Amino acid sequence: MKRFLSLLLIFSAASLHAAEWDVPVRAGAISETLAQAADGDTLRLGSGTYFENVVLDRPVILDGQGHATIDAQGAGTVVTVTSPGAVVQGLTVIGSGSSHDTIDSGIKLTKTATGAQALDNVVLGNLYGIDIHGAKESTVAGNRIEGRLDHRMNDRGNGVYVWNAPGAVVQGNDVRYGRDGIFVNSSRKNIFRDNVFRELRFAVHFMYANGSTVSGNVSIGNDLGYAIMFTKNVAVLNNVSIDDREHGIAFNYTNSSDIRDNYVRSAQQKCAFLYNSHKNDFSGNWFEGCGIGIHFTGSDRNRIVGNSFIANRTQVKLVTTNWYEWSEDGEGNFYSDNAAYDVNGDGISDAPYRPNDSMDHVLWTQPSAKLLLGSPAVQLVRWSQSAFPALLPGGVIDSHPLMKPVKPDVNGKVQHDG
Repeated sequence: MKRFLSLLLIFSAASLHAAEWDVPVRAGAISETLAQAADGDTLRLGSGTYFENVVLDRPVILDGQGHATIDAQGAGTVVTVTSPGAVVQGLTVIGSGSSHDTIDSGIKLTKTATGAQALDNVVLGNLYGIDIHGAKESTVAGNRIEGRLDHRMNDRGNGVYVWNAPGAVVQGNDVRYGRDGIFVNSSRKNIFRDNVFRELRFAVHFMYANGSTVSGNVSIGNDLGYAIMFTKNVAVLNNVSIDDREHGIAFNYTNSSDIRDNYVRSAQQKCAFLYNSHKNDFSGNWFEGCGIGIHFTGSDRNRIVGNSFIANRTQVKLVTTNWYEWSEDGEGNFYSDNAAYDVNGDGISDAPYRPNDSMDHVLWTQPSAKLLLGSPAVQLVRWSQSAFPALLPGGVIDSHPLMKPVKPDVNGKVQHDG
C-alpha cells in the first residue's frame, strides 16, 4: 500500500506538467507517440481504428475518448500495460490472438503495473477480456466485455482474469459470453462489486482468493452464479442470481466466510450448495423456486439463521444421522411449506420445523423409490414420524422458525413480492 501511495504521488506530480498528444489515425501511430511522451502525459486517440499492438511502459493516460478502436488483427494481446499508474480508458479493443498459453487478451495489466486502471472500455471478441496478471492495487471498472463464441464454452477465455493481484478492484463491469465472468486464482483481498454477468459458465469463480469480497453483483442465465472454492474469509454479500442453470451459490472447501443478504431465484438444481465447507455464516438470504433450496454434503459448524426458503421443490437436503439446529437466540429461518402457527403473535412459530424425514433419505439414496410416493406404506411412515419425532433419523431441526420471510437488501437490483 505504501508503494502504491508513493507511485500515486509521483504520478500526480508528473501530471502538473503533463502534455496532451493528439494521435493520428494510422497503423503504429500510438507506439510512435508513446515513444515521445513523458510520464503523466495523455494520448488522445482520434475517431477510427488503429491497427497495432500497444505496450504502455510509462505512466500515461491512453484515452480513446469513446470513439477510437485498437485492433490487433488476431495477434497477441491488444493493449499491454507494464507501467505503474498507467490508465487505459474510453477505447474499443478488438482482435486479440487465440493462445491460452500467453493469455492473449484485450487488455493485460502485468505484475509491474501496480495501480494501473482500465476504465470505461468496450472489449469485444478477444480470447480473454481483461487480464489482471499480478498488477497489485489495480482497478478495472465500467467496462463492457463480450467474449468469443467461436469455441466451446470451456475452451474460451474469461471476461476478467485475476492472478496474484492483491488489492485489485473489479467494479461496475458488464460481462457476457466467454467462459467465466471473473476467474480468480491465487490472489487475496480483492473486491468484486456491482458487476453484471450473463451467458457464461460461472459468473464469479474463486480458487484460492482469501479475504476477498463479492458484493452487489447480478448473475443472469449462467451455468452457475457464484462458485467459491478452496478459499477462506470471503464475504459474499447482496448478490443476485436469477435463472442460473445449476446453482446460485456453490461453496467447495470454503471456510469461515459470510454469505449474507443474497437473492437466488429459479436455479434449476440448487439455490445453494456446500461441499466440505465449514464455519460459514449463512444469514438473511432469499432462496426461491430452485430444485433444492440448500444442500449440504460433508459440511459442519455452519450458522444458518434468518434465511427465507420459498417454494423450492426440496427446501433442505442434508443426509446425516446427527441433528443440526438452525435457530439462534430464539430465531430461525422461514420455510414457505411450514404449516406454522403463532399463538402469542411474536413472529416465531410455536412448533419446530424439520424439513426432511426418513423417506426423504430413502428417495435421495434410491431415486427409483419415487414410484412408491403415493403408496399407503409411505404415507404411514410419514404420519408416524410426524406423530413420533423420535423416529426421525437425524438432519435439520429449526426450533424457532420465522412466520414471515426476510427480504434481503439487494439495492433494488431485483423486484419480488413477499
